[in-house]
Amino acid sequence: MSGNRTFRQSMSWLHGWAGLLLGWLLFAIFLTGTLTVFDKEISWWMQPELRDTGVDQPTAARFAQDWLAREHGEAAVWSIGLPTERSPVLKVSTGEDRRAERLVLDPESGARVPVRDSVGGNFFFRFHYSLHLPRTLGIWLVGLAAMAMLVALVSGIVIHRHLFRDFFAFRPVGSRRAWLDGHNASAVLLLPFHLMITYTGLVIFFLIYMPAALDALYGGDRMAMLREASPGAQAVAGGMDRGDQRSRDGASAREAPPAELLPLESFIVPAEALFGSGMVASLRVRHPGRANARVEASPLLGSRIALTKGEAAVFDGVSGKLLQAPAEKRPSALTQRVMAGLHFAQFGGYPMRWLYFLCSAVSCAMIATGLVLFVIRQRLKVAEANAGQGFLRLVETLNVGTLAGLMLGCVALLWAARLLPADLAGRAGWEARLFFAVWALAFVHAWRRPPMAAWREQLWAAALLCMGLPLLEGFSAPSLDKTRLLLELCVFLCGAVLGWVAWRVGKASAADGVSRSLEGAMRC
Repeated sequence: MSGNRTFRQSMSWLHGWAGLLLGWLLFAIFLTGTLTVFDKEISWWMQPELRDTGVDQPTAARFAQDWLAREHGEAAVWSIGLPTERSPVLKVSTGEDRRAERLVLDPESGARVPVRDSVGGNFFFRFHYSLHLPRTLGIWLVGLAAMAMLVALVSGIVIHRHLFRDFFAFRPVGSRRAWLDGHNASAVLLLPFHLMITYTGLVIFFLIYMPAALDALYGGDRMAMLREASPGAQAVAGGMDRGDQRSRDGASAREAPPAELLPLESFIVPAEALFGSGMVASLRVRHPGRANARVEASPLLGSRIALTKGEAAVFDGVSGKLLQAPAEKRPSALTQRVMAGLHFAQFGGYPMRWLYFLCSAVSCAMIATGLVLFVIRQRLKVAEANAGQGFLRLVETLNVGTLAGLMLGCVALLWAARLLPADLAGRAGWEARLFFAVWALAFVHAWRRPPMAAWREQLWAAALLCMGLPLLEGFSAPSLDKTRLLLELCVFLCGAVLGWVAWRVGKASAADGVSRSLEGAMRC
């Protein structure tokens, strides 16, 4: 028994300190990951000029082809982003740079749509995996936090002998017991999700975290490993030969004679036969107007559980013949793609997306209650030993600034997206700066104010900004767009929850003040 008790105490120490030292970072990663579930919807809201014209993909492809032929007929590459369920707009660009700015076209009016510059929902996505630090440094820090999360989860299972029993014994009366019950319940209820989302997050960047095998087997050549994992796309009989490949790469583009490009809408149906109905996301045309024209059709990321990023079907742009089908992956590569697909949640449509959103929100609650529990326990130790006030004050400040302050910064970013002038130079950069400025001020406020007052004031500020977002929409860009209205409703409900939490914190603070006054009177 003594040995078991010692082991459990060791796990308790590990659980507490691993959760504390990287808990603040984990909360930021999980909160932004929760928002990333609806990154495209957030981008849609932050750019009110965008609207759903209801144009189907064939019509959009036909209009884009006519527009590109007229405006950029000499370009070597055309890229067309077709309207999809989550992004029902038509976007076009030219050139090889896949990150180049895409122009938005309105097939109904035939004009370009001027869209304000904005960080969009991609801001939360980048923060989620890199913390907006230099890419490699950010990925390593996120990986370290993910490992700490796994340690905290496993050690939490070990130290809580009655974890499953306590899940059915939630006691909301009494703040200390309620925080522990809430932490246990959120941990047990979604333990499989916590483990899955943390482990798959590590698998995505396995080549960065575990490069030894890559160095030993391929001399660090990542492309060689990928070529072996996916041994070439399936070349259709009579399809791409070496001359076609050189033509695709642009080596002999100028030598190819002019030829009429088939209507681009004619490539959508054969591409859907490979990827599934409604699963074509974009078309890419190389050497349009030439005999060596090639049309690449790429699928949505959510066409299946295995992530489909980088896949494409290649057609002859003049004859329409399928030249290259998507590659068949070996089991190891397919396993990694499935793991990545489970993490990104691009499959299953909106029901799966909402499930991930709610599960991720519970994960945020689990981390937050764990951080609060550490402060409660530390406060008791400080009261008994009459020492350690400085460390306790630091932890309380970081708790308020990270938990309440980050939520305040996120909703402030949405307000900035509408309040900043639409034609402001470097507008997206100013949105990001305001986010970090508000978040930094939250830490300053948390340090200057008493802990309970800081909690109450920042939670109320975040709640009011969330609940006021629909009013901002009404004044800045009135719209009956379904996606924007649903997002505002969701943010409003989040604000109502934050307001309830702020009210409970204020009530608990008042009760704590009364109890201390009575205790002082009794001592006198």
